[in-house]
Amino acid sequence: MLNISNLREQKKEIVELLKIKNFNALDLIDSVIEKDNSRKLNQQKSDDILSKLNQIAKEIGVFYKQGNIDKANSLKQSSVELKEESKKLSAIQKEIQEEIREILLLIPNIPHKSVPKGNSENDNEIIEEVGEMPKLQDNSKPHWELTELYDLIDFNLGNKITGAGFPVFKGKGAKLQRALISFFLDQNINAGYEEYLPPSVVNAESMFGTGALPDKEDQMYHVTEDDLYLIPTAEVPVTNFFRDAIVKDFPIKCTAYTPCFRREAGSYGKDVRGLNRLHQFDKVEIVQIEHPDNSYSTLDKMVKHVASILNQLELPYRILRLCGGDLSFTSSLTYDFEVYSAGQKRWLEVSSVSNFESFQANRLKLRFKNNEGKSQLCHTLNGSALALPRIFAALIENNQTSDGIKIPKVLQAYTGFDII
Repeated sequence: MLNISNLREQKKEIVELLKIKNFNALDLIDSVIEKDNSRKLNQQKSDDILSKLNQIAKEIGVFYKQGNIDKANSLKQSSVELKEESKKLSAIQKEIQEEIREILLLIPNIPHKSVPKGNSENDNEIIEEVGEMPKLQDNSKPHWELTELYDLIDFNLGNKITGAGFPVFKGKGAKLQRALISFFLDQNINAGYEEYLPPSVVNAESMFGTGALPDKEDQMYHVTEDDLYLIPTAEVPVTNFFRDAIVKDFPIKCTAYTPCFRREAGSYGKDVRGLNRLHQFDKVEIVQIEHPDNSYSTLDKMVKHVASILNQLELPYRILRLCGGDLSFTSSLTYDFEVYSAGQKRWLEVSSVSNFESFQANRLKLRFKNNEGKSQLCHTLNGSALALPRIFAALIENNQTSDGIKIPKVLQAYTGFDII
C-alpha cells in the first residue's frame, strides 16, 4: 500500500510510472488527496473542539471556586454540546479514513525505473542465459511419461483421493523430491538464512499484509468456517512474522519449506500437463527484511544466490526482468528464473525474486528507527529458492538416458543413489 505523503509529493512521477504497469492512477490519486484534505480539515475541527473543552473545564473549576454555580452549569451544557459534536466528527473521520484505505488498496505498487514497458511475458527482458541445452536421444520423453515409466509419481492416485493437480510422489520420486527440499534449505542456510517451518494456513490479516488480499481471492483456498487461508507460498507467513514490529538490525534473512496451495482457476491446456501447474506443490522460499538504502543491492545478491543453486544442479536457465504488464500488483521489480525443459522443448518458470520496497511494510506496519529516531518503513524482498515441481520436471527430462535418469552429483548425497 502506498503512502499518501508520497502520492502528494510525487504525484506526476507516480502516475507516469504506474502507466508502465498499464494502470491509470490519476483519478484514484486525486480522490485520495481530496479525501485526505477533508480528513485534515475534519481533524482540525476535532482538535479545536478538544482545545475548547480543555479551556471550558478550567473555567468551570474557576467558577465553582468563586461560587458562580449558574455560570459553571451554563459552561457544562456547552461542554455537553461540544462533546456531541466531537463524537460526530470522530465518526466522520473514521468513515473518511476507511474510504481512503479502500482507494489505496486499488493502487498497485510503483514499478522501479528499470522495469521495461510491455503488456505480456513476451515483453520481458532476458538478462542472462546460462548453460548448454541438453542433447537427448530421439525417443526422449516429457516428465509425465517418465514419471509413469519409472514409477515416480502417480497422478491418477492423486486425482482419486483429492482431484486433478494433487500428485502423489512415490519411491525414488518421493526420495528425489525430499532430496531437493533438503538441498535447497542447506544452500539457503549456508548463505546466512535462518530456517523456519511455519504453518500452512494463515488468517486474513496475514494475507492482507503481503498483498494477497484483496487482490487474489479467487486463486486461494479459503477455509470459510474459520476464515483461514491455505498459503500460496511461505512468503505469507514468514513476512508476517514481522507484522507490527520495530526492526533494530538489518538484514533479517529467513528461509522456509512449505507446501503451497493455489486454485489456479481457469488453467487448462497442454501447458498445464504433469507438474507444470499444480494446486498443491512444494517450495523453498527466501525472505529478507532490509533497510531501504540496501534493498536493491540485496535483490541483486538474492538473484545471484538462486543462480548459484541452479548452477550446481547443472540445469540450463535464463534470468528475465519482468515488464510492467507481467509485474505483480505488489512488486516494484521482479526477476524470473526459467529452466529449459528438454522433454517439452520449452522454458519453465521456477523462481521469482522480487523487491516490494515499502509496499508490504506499510500494510504490515513493519518499521525501524532512523538516525533521527523517527519511524520509517522497512523494505521487504522474497524469492523462490526454489519451487519444486518444474525443477523436478526439468531435472528428470534433461538427465534421461538409455540407462535411466542420472542424478546430478550435488544431489547424490541426499538421494543415496546416482541413477533411477
